[in-house]
Amino acid sequence: MTYTADPASSAPLQRCAWCESDAAMRDYHDHEWGFATLDDTALFEKLCLESFQSGLSWRTILNKRAGFRAAFADFDFAQIAQFTAADTERLLADAAIVRHRGKIEATLNNARRAQDIVAEYGSLAAFFWPFAPRTAKQDSTIPSVTAESTALSKALKQRGWAFFGPTTAYAFMQASGMVNDHAPHCHVHAQAEATRVQALAQQSWAAR
Repeated sequence: MTYTADPASSAPLQRCAWCESDAAMRDYHDHEWGFATLDDTALFEKLCLESFQSGLSWRTILNKRAGFRAAFADFDFAQIAQFTAADTERLLADAAIVRHRGKIEATLNNARRAQDIVAEYGSLAAFFWPFAPRTAKQDSTIPSVTAESTALSKALKQRGWAFFGPTTAYAFMQASGMVNDHAPHCHVHAQAEATRVQALAQQSWAAR
């Protein structure tokens, strides 16, 4: 389940500065980024897109999102896990996505590793959400790496995941609402935090 913000009022809205450059970025910020994501397919999509974003701008990834979804079976990791070397070559020829062999091969590998997690934990959410901090941030600083993102990256590396270091892990945690990095003045800060608290209340998330 991916929670979204309520429709905005007619009053001028205050947002995080990073999203003000264009309408697509504002829409992503207002309705998706930082809102708790529990759906496994949505989580896997965020994992993959954050990995592809490494070294690039998020605007580039967002503009290619439809292409990524078409190329990677709407991020159904059960289907991606069946992709072959021929699919890798097909994807390397697809201008609608980022054509980076290492990232493409990592996506196929990680789809198989995602199946392993679901087999063991029942869902990706049940594995990932215990890494989320239990308390809200007390200041407005935005780190690039945290103890939690380092632990998450290490846990995935031990399970054979690729192209998912601590910085990418933290970006994934931001995108999926495991942390709330909306600025305190941002009009969706409180809504995003409410979805995070609701997700953390799920009794199936055993503390690690």
